[in-house]
Amino acid sequence: MQNIDSLKKEIVAIGRRVYERGYVASNDGNISAKIEDNRILITPTGVSKGFMKPEDLIIMDMDGKVLNGDKKPSSEFSMHLRMYKERPDVRGVCHAHPPYATGFAVAGIPLDQCVLPEVIVALGGIPIAEYGLPGTDKLFEPVLKYVKTHDAFLLENHGALTIGKDILNAYHKMETMEHFAHILFVSRTLGNVNTLSQQNVGDLIDLREKFGITTDVGCAIEPATQTQGPSSEYPAKIDEDALVKQITDAVLKQLK
Repeated sequence: MQNIDSLKKEIVAIGRRVYERGYVASNDGNISAKIEDNRILITPTGVSKGFMKPEDLIIMDMDGKVLNGDKKPSSEFSMHLRMYKERPDVRGVCHAHPPYATGFAVAGIPLDQCVLPEVIVALGGIPIAEYGLPGTDKLFEPVLKYVKTHDAFLLENHGALTIGKDILNAYHKMETMEHFAHILFVSRTLGNVNTLSQQNVGDLIDLREKFGITTDVGCAIEPATQTQGPSSEYPAKIDEDALVKQITDAVLKQLK
């Protein structure tokens, strides 16, 4: 069992990171960590993740009973409890609304292309779970068909969810997912996404096995090595001003 005081400080620090990076606004998001098999620490409802204090956190049992804490737990505590029940290896859960990843969730586009080696190794493909009403069991029920084989999920029209071996690991997966979504957005805007070959992905699968990662790779290997996004009228080699103009024109076309 991890020391509760140190775990509280870690959750508070991660809450600050999530807030400062713009992954949440106002009082959005929720974070939890498993203390032991029958208890978790979870963030309170109605408190900004950027301004939490250790004493704000709540201790709950796996049945949802509050054991310690003056505040109400996150309204989505049942989603956290279910993740721990479905995956005994999980000891940290992070839910946020990072803009680029959430943008893909709103657009209905999964992050499932084999593009970045680091993402393939750490996360594999990132599926979209169908929309469910926040604050109810319907929010996480669509995640259940993916939870055994994935560690990161887009929540349709809502946000993102990551799980990990501890709370820092879960947070790092959220950061990796958002970074990937940002890069993929830029490459699609520029008009081209180069996907890795089957041989490249096979080599990365070997690395995953060496690292003991057992979740599915789950990313799509395209028949061709390139996936076209918005068309580009500019040459491959351009200066900085031309690059800015290209991105601006592409975004304006999307908005028309």
